[in-house]
Amino acid sequence: MREVELDEDGGPGSEQLKRRFDPRQYRIDLGRAPLLRIVIAREPGSGRWLLLQLLHHLIGDHTTLEVMHAEVRAVLEGRGHELAAPQPFRNLVAQARLGVDAKAHEAFFRSMLADIDEPTLPFGLSQVHGDGSGIGEAHRMLPQALNDRLRAQARRLGVSLASLCHLAWGQVVALSSGRQQVVFGTVLFGRMHAGAGADRAMGLFINTLPVRLDLDGTGAEESRAHRTHARLAELLSHEHASLALAQRCSGVAAPAPLFSALLNYRHNTPAAMAGSGTDDGLSGVEWLGGQERTNYPLTLSVEDSGEALGLTAQVVEPISADRVCGYMQRALEAAGGGTGAGPRQAGARAGHPAGRRAHLPAGGAEPDGRGLSVGSLHPRAVRATGAPHTRGGGVGA
Repeated sequence: MREVELDEDGGPGSEQLKRRFDPRQYRIDLGRAPLLRIVIAREPGSGRWLLLQLLHHLIGDHTTLEVMHAEVRAVLEGRGHELAAPQPFRNLVAQARLGVDAKAHEAFFRSMLADIDEPTLPFGLSQVHGDGSGIGEAHRMLPQALNDRLRAQARRLGVSLASLCHLAWGQVVALSSGRQQVVFGTVLFGRMHAGAGADRAMGLFINTLPVRLDLDGTGAEESRAHRTHARLAELLSHEHASLALAQRCSGVAAPAPLFSALLNYRHNTPAAMAGSGTDDGLSGVEWLGGQERTNYPLTLSVEDSGEALGLTAQVVEPISADRVCGYMQRALEAAGGGTGAGPRQAGARAGHPAGRRAHLPAGGAEPDGRGLSVGSLHPRAVRATGAPHTRGGGVGA
């Protein structure tokens, strides 16, 4: 823990802390412990204290943050004696190393990716080693009628809502990259096969792996939904595989990336969605906000609260994050069996790079208008996923 002094004339204390420890400027050295740091400061002009938590994603994910915060809450409420014994992270390491072997991982990813010889780069975005700078972010709640229609459609087809969302995102990626066989990254929960107590363990369990969808126009929408569902179920058996191994199994020659877009489908538990005040059970503590960033230039998160759906897009400027949310909503409307323009027609106007360029003003700037789990795939199962959430304050996967 480190205490810092804030400038009396530097503006709101919370903004000063955010600027001073902005992850795009302030780096956590991986060669020096700890990778979890707490910064505190007395806010100028008031009697309250501010606390900023910095967590490198190498040692944690969103579930880690939830567990940590729940334990802090228990201690502050005098219930520290009720806490269960800590779960060792080495259990996951053993499971990952002793589970599915590398040859099986390689065989799976070769069967899926061997004939992919060009990267999938929506909007031409190819820089997958970014530092999070120049990122625009937009949030959008989907209409309740669309939420209800999508859930009903998933039940009717016998697939998960996560599968429909992956199919819809695949349509967006296809139209914005000009490809019919698309590959994008998906975030996997990583705790489903990690043994007893994994839901209470701290550490980095989530993983990002490629998923391929063939959207060449053959087959009915129902057939594509079933194929997507089956592909994701297969992928879960390899959730601890190395991303580097998966990429080597494709026909894309290094150092070109296999994909540059990411989908993060996450269930948001009540604790994750809690705001400030009495909602989080800590009297006198106010939540001021958080931030997540990823090295990928395009990330779309689907926020599933169980009763509502939201979208969060992060994309490098000048691409409009709000427009990306709009593309995804249009694709979801089509996936839900809605009427009107489907994703192909919508993309032909605005989603494909050629259509996108037609919407750019003369100056060139485009105007603004928790991981996958078995629970996510089973139509009737409910399971909290562990992908990082904005409120969690962690760095994006």
